Amino acid sequence: MKACSWPGENPIMQQYHDNEWCVPSRDDTYIFEMLSLEGAQAGLSWSIVLSKREDYKRAFHNFDIEYCAGLKDEEIEMIRQEFNVVKSLSKLKSVRSNAQAIIKVREEFGSFASFLWRYVDDKPVINAWEPDTPMPAETQLSARLSKDLKKRGFKFIGPVILYSFMQAIGMVDDHIISCPYHTYNRGQ
Repeated sequence: MKACSWPGENPIMQQYHDNEWCVPSRDDTYIFEMLSLEGAQAGLSWSIVLSKREDYKRAFHNFDIEYCAGLKDEEIEMIRQEFNVVKSLSKLKSVRSNAQAIIKVREEFGSFASFLWRYVDDKPVINAWEPDTPMPAETQLSARLSKDLKKRGFKFIGPVILYSFMQAIGMVDDHIISCPYHTYNRGQ
C-alpha cells in the first residue's frame, strides 16, 4: 500500500501522520491543542510547529483551557521569551482568546467538540483521494466554520487553517485511498 507522501522522511511528521492526522477526536483539550498549533502554523511549515509542540505543552500547561483563558499579558510575554514557541505575540495571545471563546461555546453546547462535530453530522468526511490528486486547501465547510468561529471571537481561524484543523482532529480524512492509515484501510 502506498502511504501519503507529505510526511517525507521527517520522523515527527511521520509519527503525526501515522497516529494522529485524520483520527477522530472529541477531546476538548486535544482539540484546543490542535487549534492552537494550527493557528501558530499560519505562514510557517507544519514541521516547524510540530518540532515546538512539547514546548507549547509546557508553556500552556498541556493546553489546559481554563488556565490559558486566564493568562495575563505578562505571562504571555514570559512564554514568548522563555519557551521555544513561535514568537508572534498575536498568535500567542490567540491561545488565550480562543480558550476564552471555547469556554463560552461549552456553556452553549456542552463541549467544544459537540459544537464542531455538528458541522459534519457527527461523522467524519471521508475522502478517497488518489495519490496524484491535489487536495483542497479549504472547502465551503471550512469557510462556513471559520465564519461562525470568527463571530464567536476566535482568532487565527481562517478557512485554510480550519481545513487543516479539521484534518488534525479527524473531522476530515484526507489520507490518500491507498494509505494504510485511511479510514477504509484501518477498518474503522
